[in-house]
Amino acid sequence: MTDLEAALRRAVRGEVGFDTTSRALTTMDASNYRRVPLGVVAPRDADDVAAVLEVCREHAVPVVARGGGTSIAGQATGTGVVLDFTRHMNRLVGIDPQARTAVVQPGLVLDRLQDAAASHGLRFGPDPSTHSRCTLGGMIGNNSCGSHSVAWGTTADSVRELSVLTARGRRLRLGQEWAGAPEGLRELVDGELARLRTGFPDLPRRISGYALDALLPERGADVARSFCGSEGTLGVLTEAVVGLVESPRARALAVLGYADEAGAAEAAAGLLPLGPLTVEGMAVDLVPSTEGLPRGGAWLFVETGGDTEAEARTRAEAVVRAADVVDALVVTDPGGQRTLWRIREDASGTATRMPDGSEAWPGWEDCAVPPARLGGYLRDFRRLLTAHGLRGTPYGHFGDGCIHVRIDFDLLSADGVARFRRFSQELADVVVAHGGSLSGEHGDGQARAELLPRMYGAETVALFERAKAVWDPDDLLNPGMLVRPAPLDANLRFSVLPREPVDVEFGYPSDGGDFSAAVRRCVGVAKCRTTSVSGAGVMCPSYRATGEEAHSTRGRARLLHEMLAGELVTDGWRSTEVRDALDLCLSCKGCRSDCPVEVDMATYKAEFLHHHYAGRRRPAAHYAMGWLPVWLRWAARTRTAPVVNALASVRPLAAVAKRLGGIAGEREVPRLAGETFSRWWRRRGGRPAGDGALVVLWPDTFTEHLSPSVGRAAVRVLEAAGLRVALPPTLRGAAVVGDGTSRSALALLTARRGQVCCGLTYVSTGQLDRARAVMRRTLDLMAPVLETSAPVVVLEPSCAAALRTDLPELLHDDPRAARLAARVLTFAEALERHAPDWTPPRVNLPAVGQTHCHQHAVLGDAADRRLRESAGLTGELSGGCCGLAGNFGFEAGHYEVSAACAEDQLLPAVREAPDGAVVLADGFSCRTQLEQLAGARGRHLAEVLAEGLE
Repeated sequence: MTDLEAALRRAVRGEVGFDTTSRALTTMDASNYRRVPLGVVAPRDADDVAAVLEVCREHAVPVVARGGGTSIAGQATGTGVVLDFTRHMNRLVGIDPQARTAVVQPGLVLDRLQDAAASHGLRFGPDPSTHSRCTLGGMIGNNSCGSHSVAWGTTADSVRELSVLTARGRRLRLGQEWAGAPEGLRELVDGELARLRTGFPDLPRRISGYALDALLPERGADVARSFCGSEGTLGVLTEAVVGLVESPRARALAVLGYADEAGAAEAAAGLLPLGPLTVEGMAVDLVPSTEGLPRGGAWLFVETGGDTEAEARTRAEAVVRAADVVDALVVTDPGGQRTLWRIREDASGTATRMPDGSEAWPGWEDCAVPPARLGGYLRDFRRLLTAHGLRGTPYGHFGDGCIHVRIDFDLLSADGVARFRRFSQELADVVVAHGGSLSGEHGDGQARAELLPRMYGAETVALFERAKAVWDPDDLLNPGMLVRPAPLDANLRFSVLPREPVDVEFGYPSDGGDFSAAVRRCVGVAKCRTTSVSGAGVMCPSYRATGEEAHSTRGRARLLHEMLAGELVTDGWRSTEVRDALDLCLSCKGCRSDCPVEVDMATYKAEFLHHHYAGRRRPAAHYAMGWLPVWLRWAARTRTAPVVNALASVRPLAAVAKRLGGIAGEREVPRLAGETFSRWWRRRGGRPAGDGALVVLWPDTFTEHLSPSVGRAAVRVLEAAGLRVALPPTLRGAAVVGDGTSRSALALLTARRGQVCCGLTYVSTGQLDRARAVMRRTLDLMAPVLETSAPVVVLEPSCAAALRTDLPELLHDDPRAARLAARVLTFAEALERHAPDWTPPRVNLPAVGQTHCHQHAVLGDAADRRLRESAGLTGELSGGCCGLAGNFGFEAGHYEVSAACAEDQLLPAVREAPDGAVVLADGFSCRTQLEQLAGARGRHLAEVLAEGLE
């Protein structure tokens, strides 16, 4: 233990982390930059903060205050001690509805403040797109803004008082009329009044540099306002009093379509006199689909408010009339507005990829110009991009003249980094020529601080350095930010990654087969760090259960990044730090769909486990549950299911078996079916009935051995819909689809018997060699099916997802894998596509439950929603993950997290269900979790419809 670590442990009551994992999780924020800290401290209160500052001052170690870690300019990274306020100093101290103020701690997430204020009809004005995970401390440090800044301004406009600790331990209460000013600050300002009155651009989104002009006497000498945007370089915030605004009772959203982004930009300023709440802009190259949007190549999202829906709509319609548009749409339905806003909010992540899938990066994320000059600036910006052979997708706060953009810089090669520098210097000159600010929202950090002399001039930048020296004469707080910065092309986080592709098993088709590129997908937007999900969202259940960064998608991606870098995590695929972080990943695949850049941690986990355990003994659970298809087939062939069930019901025997198999002692072992689904099928005749279109029903492991009632119900419904049902062949080289017979006696004698399997259990435990062998055997068996046009109907969503994604990505060298993946349909999709004229029975019951996480992430549930509606099953299914997630919830050590995931969405929804409600759960894991934790019987949609046929 180092002297610094030992001193901190003696001095503070909060957690002190100098271990590899703690440091690796904070090497990066959402920027292009990476710095390796010495350690991380989670202070419990202001006294802890003071103790950390004292110890670090004695050891001459810098201190960096960090909130949600979503800063885009590098200011939330550092080489000393990082203060993590999200763990303890995250409370809403109080709200005064009459004064319209709130007292907050720096680690409070903005959405928690908004939720509390909403009960009083109030809200905090600024609302960045990261509102579900950014903190008030980070917002004050960056002077964040958000989409409603045209109505409610920046964070600085909402700050009333700040409690701050200086690097030398002074406790200050900052406010107006020089309240809390450190010694020497007033004298500094009094000597530079002329410069402060003339040297700062007058525009709504001027965030760059220190806001020293807020200290002018005619502006109230507001020390708290001047502190905003200082990026943790002047003092450490411990508490804030912030102002709240009245939230409109009703809102309407006018979406205005324009021919191009320049037309939208030029129109934005003209709408401001109408008093809108937002004037947001984005172009077509940022939108995956224009469905639901009015015609055009670019759009303005203009929100209006009112006391009633009619008043809000009237104002929105006035906006439409005042705008010269190609097309327009006015939406007053809250759900419709949320859907449209989600397109805009996800842009911060979506923009990290170009339309062709290539990478794009921040660096010029948020410069701002006067709104009236935005159109001309965008044209100059586009010309500069073209001159440098670069591409970008601008979007942002058009009403404030603030543009966000990610650009496809090559930050991996020396030539690409050199071009990044040249472009940055030239663009800074363009911004200044238009009277703008290098930063309009996210701060300067390392990305732009080097260029501040181009905006302010050398004398004003020297004044910034003098102000920093007044507050922090020892340069202890976040050195290298704003003043005396590191070069903008130093400390790039990509420089430590391997230049040659890493030898991996999956194909990573969206990343050119490069695992490093797949890991680079995580840019730190941190949507995975939300404490609640909306709608059918899933990501990230383990973070919501634990609240720990290591168990978020971003945290795991950071550890994988450091594993590839080899500086902090030095043992590569054998890393115990990465293994432990991935241990609580449920492989729910929620990040594959809910992460704006489609990080697929389930695949990364399988890849890691494969390499981690290569040539070594695996955990017992990998053999017990990874090889589950083998054990279940043995039980079926030997007809010992009744014996297994009887032994499992004897608690001492079951306890021993669970301990040997690495299964959680709290779990009950599911009962095996007395008759498998395939045996029932053969007893029934084993041949398709009727003359309708042929569909091949996949006998997945769970349906086959554990819940054959689902398969029987599906057969009944599919046949009632006029379809001919067949099961996959079980003889390689002999079977004919549709009759199960051999082509000849010789073929029968030479054929090899087998059973199809998606390989899911092997993939989820990282046994990829075995998974590949099982999948190839399955493709051999399915060869006759692939010669037909028959779809493959898969009842278990996790198996369907494995066939759609894991199969072609693991067997990327076998064209049959992609052909089979393209054939896979869910139960509802099969009915909709191949029996479109069939009308399901009317069940007419309320339904509760949860959309399977793999279905949400990979398959989609639109067809299921339409089928439920046709059957009279009313109500929305909840989001999240059931928490059992295949083998995860059964593994020893996972029970508490598994149960916490179920309590997040699923179990409360079932408890609150109306009388007579149907509990829908298409996944075997979901049904098992419901039974074991809630005593509720979940049913597959096929079972509900089959009962309706009666």
